[in-house]
Amino acid sequence: MHPVLLRIPLPSKTLPLWWILLAVALFAVVSLVSSLRRSDKNAAILPGLVAAACGGWAATHWAETVTLKPLPIYSFGVMLGLSLVVAWFLTLELSDREGMPREPMGNTTVFAMFMGIVGARALYVLTNLDEFQSLSDMLALRRGGLVAYGGYVAGFLASVFYVNQIKQPFSRWIDCAMPGIAIGMVTGRIGCYLYGCDFGKPLGEGAPAWLKAMGTFPHWPAGTLDAGDGAPAYLRHLEVFGHSELLHTLKETQASLPVHPTQIYESLVGVLLLVTAYLVRRRQSFQGEIGLTVAFGYGLLRFSLELLRDDAERGSYGPAMPEHVLIPFAFALFALAFVVGPATSIAASTVRSAASVLAFGPALGAYLVMRPGEFEPSMIAQFSTSQLIGLGSAMIAAAFWSHLRSLMGGAPYTRPGEREGRKVAVEVVAPAEAA
Repeated sequence: MHPVLLRIPLPSKTLPLWWILLAVALFAVVSLVSSLRRSDKNAAILPGLVAAACGGWAATHWAETVTLKPLPIYSFGVMLGLSLVVAWFLTLELSDREGMPREPMGNTTVFAMFMGIVGARALYVLTNLDEFQSLSDMLALRRGGLVAYGGYVAGFLASVFYVNQIKQPFSRWIDCAMPGIAIGMVTGRIGCYLYGCDFGKPLGEGAPAWLKAMGTFPHWPAGTLDAGDGAPAYLRHLEVFGHSELLHTLKETQASLPVHPTQIYESLVGVLLLVTAYLVRRRQSFQGEIGLTVAFGYGLLRFSLELLRDDAERGSYGPAMPEHVLIPFAFALFALAFVVGPATSIAASTVRSAASVLAFGPALGAYLVMRPGEFEPSMIAQFSTSQLIGLGSAMIAAAFWSHLRSLMGGAPYTRPGEREGRKVAVEVVAPAEAA
């Protein structure tokens, strides 16, 4: 694992914190003024928020100082930045193909990404309030702490607001944006793997050697990071198994137990969703189908992956029930959502009926695997935060699926750019035919 890619040397010097914040605020104000001079009020929203946040923080933390030291460039931050850039370019490319205005779509993407990071941090803070003693702790993103689903929800709400402001159809926007989220998932989760967060449960003895090697996270040398001297999985296992015979093994190997590399699993989920989005695009039946496909698919797959996660920061909510009841019940809800939503896009009635029946297979399978033996106690479980949001987002996607499909009234879907191209062709050909 490589949590720090490199360190940028800086002169040893102490500066007032408000100097740095004021410099960022002034830069944002310049961008704000430039947008207003172009009469682009929508583009002024993001720099306005940044200027207000930095100005407010400088006013409340004017007495604090910052001591410059070698600046670490974290692998997670690099991969997160790469995912945002790639998602931005892909979204613009798809917006062009959909005939949507390029600059407003670019502004929407940047605004949604910014609010997504805010939302990801906010959900992490809300689920781990005991870790934070002050506002500055909550804002210290360099120490890590983001919940992906918080970012998706916040980015979704921000884009609803922004797209409404520029008077563009939201269903077309999500068709362009959701594939970008899928590809961002691919690179972003590799960053999680390099850092070692979001790890899974210990692997069984029969797991392949290559998987065990991939899922073993090391003890880092002291000083690698400001907080902690080991990968999150290693520290977690020291805490959980510190009073067992495994403690000697952990200290001898200076590494965690082999665990499921759930970060890599979710990166592969991103690849699967991206491929699925492009397959749906080739046979799209209504506007918004691509975006809803990614939303439904991620909700289901993220819920499933959470069953393998073992990090303690996820938070648990909802009713505490026997695991063999709670999880199959959730999969049954996913199956019902599939029948109401995605299954309706299957043209062949026989295939649609078969897919609807098979959708309940995971619920039955989960019950058979999780039910306790005759004299065994039931395992009590709760949903994690991401499981609740994943289940809710899948059901909402299914409801919108049914609504947007009904608006088509059975008519075949034609992409806006294709309609415009056909119209131009008619105008060009018609005079020649008349002659």
